[in-house]
Amino acid sequence: MSDWDFLHEMHERGFSQDEIADAASAGLAPWEFECLSHEWIESQLSGAAAEDAQGIGVGGPYRSRDGLPFSIVEQTEIFQDLVACAVRHFENTGRYLQVWGELGEIYAEIRFGLRRHGTHTAGSDGTIAGKRVEVKTISPEKAGDHVLVKSQGDFEQVLIVRIDEEFKFRAKLIDRSNLREGTGKYLKFQFKTSDEPTEPDEIT
Repeated sequence: MSDWDFLHEMHERGFSQDEIADAASAGLAPWEFECLSHEWIESQLSGAAAEDAQGIGVGGPYRSRDGLPFSIVEQTEIFQDLVACAVRHFENTGRYLQVWGELGEIYAEIRFGLRRHGTHTAGSDGTIAGKRVEVKTISPEKAGDHVLVKSQGDFEQVLIVRIDEEFKFRAKLIDRSNLREGTGKYLKFQFKTSDEPTEPDEIT
């Protein structure tokens, strides 16, 4: 089966030519991803305090796969060194180091106690308090108006980590059950108005 067979399936399902062209440009089928709009993400992060890497507070002891990392203190120092290196590189070259995903997941380890899966584990990035979590890191380079999340993943929560131009971090952990599908080319996540997102400081 060709990687592009989903375009024929979209035609059979009645998608418009513009929608098919958009999917071809993105290289993915709309039913394989869920879409988080930037407007929605910013509304959820509006109450989350921005944290500087050098002043990050450790959420608590944790272990990922095979008992790693050995030391949460050293992992925190490594995280701070990586951020400092990324800052220096940007100040020296005007270019960002492409380490956003790793920074987001290490931040999630330190701040939220994320227990990361082994390499190349599909469906989710790890667990927090026993729940499977997908970490989505949004960099200051992100120019689009949405963020895609695989709808076929087995995650129970989404942890959104925003890194701004000053390399400050904001994050929000959201239950998948508190999200609902909207309309459009991709499935859209919208926060239910009757529910409130969990603040990072309340995660155990």
